[in-house]
Amino acid sequence: MPQTAQKKPNKSNNMLRWVIFTLLLLCFCAMMTSLLAPGSAIEEVPLSDVIARANDENGDIAKITVEGSNLKITLKGDDYYTQTSRKDTSGTLYEQGLINHCEGLAGDELTTCQEKYPTLEYVEASNFWDYALDIAIIAIPIIIVILFFNSMMRQAQSMNNQSMGFGKAKAKLYGPDKKKVLFSDVAGNESAKQDLAEVVDFLKEPKKYEKLGAKIPRGVLLAGEPGTGKTLMARAVAGEASVPFFSISGSEFAEMFVGVGASRVRDLFAKAKKNAPSIIFIDEIDAVAHKRDARGGAGREDEQTLNQILVEMDGFDNDSGVIVIAATNRVDMLDKALLRPGRFDRHVNVTLPERKDRLEILNVHFKNKPTEKSVNLDALAAKTAGSSGADLANIANEAAITAAREGHKEITNDDLTEAFERVAIGPERKSKVMNDHERKLTAYHEAGHAIVGHVLPDSDPVHKVTIIPRGRTGGVTWFLPPEDRSYKSIYELKDILARAMGGRIAEKLIFGEDAVTTGAASDLQHVAELSKEMIVEEGMGKQTRNLVFPEGNTGYYTIATAKPYSEKTAELIDQEIKVLSDEAAARAEAVLKANKPVLDKLAEALLKHETLEEKELEPILKDSKLPATVKLH
Repeated sequence: MPQTAQKKPNKSNNMLRWVIFTLLLLCFCAMMTSLLAPGSAIEEVPLSDVIARANDENGDIAKITVEGSNLKITLKGDDYYTQTSRKDTSGTLYEQGLINHCEGLAGDELTTCQEKYPTLEYVEASNFWDYALDIAIIAIPIIIVILFFNSMMRQAQSMNNQSMGFGKAKAKLYGPDKKKVLFSDVAGNESAKQDLAEVVDFLKEPKKYEKLGAKIPRGVLLAGEPGTGKTLMARAVAGEASVPFFSISGSEFAEMFVGVGASRVRDLFAKAKKNAPSIIFIDEIDAVAHKRDARGGAGREDEQTLNQILVEMDGFDNDSGVIVIAATNRVDMLDKALLRPGRFDRHVNVTLPERKDRLEILNVHFKNKPTEKSVNLDALAAKTAGSSGADLANIANEAAITAAREGHKEITNDDLTEAFERVAIGPERKSKVMNDHERKLTAYHEAGHAIVGHVLPDSDPVHKVTIIPRGRTGGVTWFLPPEDRSYKSIYELKDILARAMGGRIAEKLIFGEDAVTTGAASDLQHVAELSKEMIVEEGMGKQTRNLVFPEGNTGYYTIATAKPYSEKTAELIDQEIKVLSDEAAARAEAVLKANKPVLDKLAEALLKHETLEEKELEPILKDSKLPATVKLH
């Protein structure tokens, strides 16, 4: 595929420039040192003249400094310096006739002598490091100033580059050099893969379809719950088609400056066309493509971005070879203009995996993990109804972490169970200490859930009961459906309500009417939410059967005041919700009163063992019965 060449800076040329600059700077510093050094403009005189004037009582020399092979002479009355070299002489200064007349004197005698004869002083000769220090004293400030201005220039250039590239798209390009993702790497969702396989065929052999008058889809919208693998599906399309894949998030178009998002859209589509055939993948497209009439304000930055996307998608040439794939879990928020044919021609639902799909996904994630032969992934797939692919990947990872923490060389069934429960509910809070009363209260509470759920005919089987705190719960009663179901009947929902009330009713029967606790708060919340859903959304009320009352959801905001019904209807809905809640409590109470011995037996077993699995529950629950007074439906 054609790639836009980027001019890279020549590092060797930059290094050469810095070397030349440094040498010139050092030469300048050396010259300045020689010019500024004391005595640099000092007159040279013969040694014989110096000796004669130094030995003369009326001489004009005040001081002679011996520095290596040079003499520095200070004259009387001013600071003028003169010097002479004795490189051409032989012997010592004394042999040449230069005598230190004041040597050995002190006090007034020394002062009188110094007035007549010069003082003779010996100092160490300057060496390389002295000159280097002189150069450094001059060079360092100059270098600091140069580096400061150079840094300022680089910062200014960087800000200029940023401003120049402000409207450029931030999409990541995954080309043929990247690791490919194929449909074989995506487990489950066969129907979605089949729809996308046709898109791959469009990219590989467009002429086959053009001969029959078919047009390449402009866009494919992947819709589904979070974690179902929408992004992975899009990458698999690019991998199968072996075309460049531009990936960007919807939020990366947004900016505080008006027009930047639209500019980035234009830049992204221009790059895709240059690399055609190619794919543009926009993740979480609802961030920039929500309904325009939901927020108002024509000319807003987000609306300009959406308008540009609409124009680019509808302005493709038929042979451009660019397909837009977008992913969202909020199709209801998207603008209608984006969903019409000619833009997103094909809608693909990426659903939560079914049991066989979950088994395939688990096999993929456990393929490279050491597991015991007894590990039953099929049983785990049965337990994880309603889990997404991301949830299953997390369970596999947690199982490996648990095995490592326990020191196992292979992943065991216990590791799988702990990982599943940790992901579904939360980790065990073994550090939480409960007193005897709290343990007893929790045991009867969970036993109430289990017995009501076991006795009612349309409830799911009891899988596990524990009074060990997990996550935010004090205990857990686990019900697992024997098979995946797409729909739930009103009978099943009413049994769910009754078993949810079982914990609070068990507390009431054992500890008294007024001894209720906060332990049932989450149960009561669940009952309230499910009852409201049954009445408002599913049309399952007695007086409101076959009537639904959608809340004021406009697609972007939920407006609490926008109720499509009157206050009288709202009161009726509240009454219907109360009827369902009261009925659930009555059914749970009738079941538990009829099975009081079983309730006591199960609570005692929980206090003793803390956790009971399905096989351990069977002999305890086998004596429970459905009383004739309980209304089934």
